[in-house]
Amino acid sequence: MPKIAAPSVAEHRLRQREALLRAATELLVTGGVSAVTPAAVGAAAGLSRPGVYQYFSSGADILAAVIEDAFPRANESLRTALDGVAGPERRLETYVRETLRLAAEGAHRPAAALAAAQLPVECLARLGELHREQAAPFLAALDELEVPELQLTARLLAGVIEAAMGAIDTGASLDLVTEHTLALVRFAVAPRP
Repeated sequence: MPKIAAPSVAEHRLRQREALLRAATELLVTGGVSAVTPAAVGAAAGLSRPGVYQYFSSGADILAAVIEDAFPRANESLRTALDGVAGPERRLETYVRETLRLAAEGAHRPAAALAAAQLPVECLARLGELHREQAAPFLAALDELEVPELQLTARLLAGVIEAAMGAIDTGASLDLVTEHTLALVRFAVAPRP
């Protein structure tokens, strides 16, 4: 029987799975979807390819697990940040601040790599579902603010936020990017005479 590196077999398996997910996420971010194979993930995590199959049945299964790992943590962080924030203006600003803070931590990189990939239909569907869940507070605040052309405004502001995340990725100051982004968002949602 192989040695386990945890107090119990269940915890050992959990740690192994987490190591595989970390390795898969890193491979995804640095090499794209094609880099996420059972053999590559196993090698990066220090497991044999057959060992990977104890946790995942295929590369697509690994990608589905990465989706389920990355988005819910970010979505929970957004929910926590927004909990108890009153008023649509404050909720919108909190959403932008938290989204950019998460970007500075690299939380968006797996999703960005997945969005550019040719994924199985079920992965795309789940990715879309989790993305809609993530955007729901943003859309709700814009709706409450009665911005004109809600869907178009939301798309344009999402583009601003995406550009802000890109600026952070290339080394711009989180504080500076956040303040500039919030200025643009405030201007976009300000009532017009």
